[in-house]
Amino acid sequence: MFRSLASADYRIWFVGALVSNIGAWMQATAQNWVVLTELTANDALAVGITMALQFAPQLLLVPITGLIADRFERRRILMVTQTCLMLLGLALGLLLIFGHAQLWHLYGFALALGIVNAVDTPARQTFVADLVSGSDMSNAVALNSASFNAARMIGPAVAGLLIVLVGSGWVFVINAATFLAVLVSLWLLRDMKVRRMPRVSSRGQFVAGFRYVAGRPDLVIVFVIVFIIGAFGMNFPIFSSTMAVEFGRGAGEYGLLNSIIAIGSLTGALLAARRERARMRVIILASGFFGVAALLAALMPTFWSFAASTILIGFGAVTILTTANGYVQTTTEPDLRGRVMALYMAILVGGTPIGAPIVGAVAAQWGPRWALGVAAIAAGVAALIGLGWLVFARGMHLARHPQVRWRPVLQFADAPTAAIAVIPTRPVHVVPAQPRPVPEDFSEQVALTSPIALPRHPLADREASTHDATHDPTHHVPPHHEPLPPEAAHHTPSQHEPSRHVAAPRPRSSHEPRPSNAGCRPAAE
Repeated sequence: MFRSLASADYRIWFVGALVSNIGAWMQATAQNWVVLTELTANDALAVGITMALQFAPQLLLVPITGLIADRFERRRILMVTQTCLMLLGLALGLLLIFGHAQLWHLYGFALALGIVNAVDTPARQTFVADLVSGSDMSNAVALNSASFNAARMIGPAVAGLLIVLVGSGWVFVINAATFLAVLVSLWLLRDMKVRRMPRVSSRGQFVAGFRYVAGRPDLVIVFVIVFIIGAFGMNFPIFSSTMAVEFGRGAGEYGLLNSIIAIGSLTGALLAARRERARMRVIILASGFFGVAALLAALMPTFWSFAASTILIGFGAVTILTTANGYVQTTTEPDLRGRVMALYMAILVGGTPIGAPIVGAVAAQWGPRWALGVAAIAAGVAALIGLGWLVFARGMHLARHPQVRWRPVLQFADAPTAAIAVIPTRPVHVVPAQPRPVPEDFSEQVALTSPIALPRHPLADREASTHDATHDPTHHVPPHHEPLPPEAAHHTPSQHEPSRHVAAPRPRSSHEPRPSNAGCRPAAE
């Protein structure tokens, strides 16, 4: 479950991001509460407009922000964006502390926050790929989600307590201080090895991500599901704040609702980390589960029963997002991952400017329970779209189990992720190079008297091997070079005796049989 933490670089990033995420959730809780109760008279539409301004830039700037994440070093991008986010939180906190904040200040802050996050989000999401191996990427994405939702358990509760004790302005100031943790972690990663991004100047690079997604029907379905649920189902600030007011509760209970929903979110993220890879069917099932959970929450009669039902909402929501995020990252070409993730995040949060004002208007006009009903209907539609794609495009059908008759099994004519699965990679342990030994004593006398090995000529090696073979008693001589008998070997021809010489063997025809060496005796004189 925690195999990605074996990487030292990822551990450094994980700790810094966790501290910063706690501050981010504190700020988000305080921001919505200030708009709803301090600057307006419980106007849910104003909360929806604030959310729309915050998330619209990610939709409008997607071609540029994705290309930035693919072309430049992501660590440096994050250093710049995290510094800007820190300064924005500090500025708004000071305005609230000194009592000069107005509603248009919050709108401007939300817009500036959205512009910076539009650049920060794709770089931060794909930065994981620079820290872990390909086989651990899905696990690292799930652990990032677990960190995000663990912070969600802590941040809103702390924010609600601080709003009551010291005021909402100090929550923004404390959030600005938490950015120091992620900036320190990025500084510690300054020596990490990063893959250099290709420098391309073609205009087609701006739309390369769109072309890639258009050629991948499975990604299109994932994006459609995420858009529908993100636009109409994941407006938790509206649901939590308006339901807290519905039950006559204050800022403390509002922060508690955000923390309780994070219990289910953290559980969903940890279960996603246990899976080997992200699957399409998990996204579809989680969408249906989210719709049922939203419907149950809308029917809860008391505050505490509603708070308990939000655990199911958090579980379904994070299962959808974590699995979809891992699916997109692990099945996308590395050179296009930044642009595709920018498009994914733009669709996820870009639906908020469309859905949040609608859901806020429904909550203001008919009550927050009807707003939860809208979320349930949207999730059901998304699940049906995904199910229809599996049936008609991938040939999903029920079949009989080969061993147990009464047990049906799902079968696919074409497995949803088989053709696009990324080849897993494993980190390789590199043995450090040993230093070359240095001679302790060296002098001119040693250099002049030390023997030097000279390379031997190939002809000398051949002659040496022939000489060794002829003096080897076990060496076998072919039949036409048989040695003379012992008495002939010591016979010296006289002066009157005609000399004899052995004629060279006649070349053998290819049709003649090869003579056998077995039982061959030396010829007598």
